[in-house]
Amino acid sequence: MTETSQRQLRARFPRGPAARWRGLRSVAAVALVCAALGACTGEQFQKGYIMPPGALEQIPIGASQDQVLIVMGTPSTVATLNGEVFYYISQRSSRPVAFMNQRVVDQRVIAIYFDNNRQVKRLANYGLQDGKIFDFVSRTTATSGQELSYLTPLFKLLSFN
Repeated sequence: MTETSQRQLRARFPRGPAARWRGLRSVAAVALVCAALGACTGEQFQKGYIMPPGALEQIPIGASQDQVLIVMGTPSTVATLNGEVFYYISQRSSRPVAFMNQRVVDQRVIAIYFDNNRQVKRLANYGLQDGKIFDFVSRTTATSGQELSYLTPLFKLLSFN
């Protein structure tokens, strides 16, 4: 190798502490960018009852309540008005980016109606389009009447009436 080609190689691939720090900085920058982008990925959430595949096909009209409990498991809630009804409730939600709020994608309510003899009378499968989305746990309580500003109590204290 000639001396000029060696100089060209050294210029292209420098050695020493400065070159090592430059390489470490670029690796650290790439790792930081990957970590930041990894935190922004979306998430899927499944809440409530997860139905086993083919469970509804195993429950014919006229099946006993015990058979329903064996196939479907414990219901999410039970209603006892006008006969007994088992409700199996599930909800799928997602958020496209980790710091955004969740959005409900699908909501399922499987209702199994029983007659007075504890036999299956009717099966119903309600979806998101059949119901109304509402906040189960609200952090605020709505009050009736007018809302007062922060200055109104001060003006009332200063008034001579």
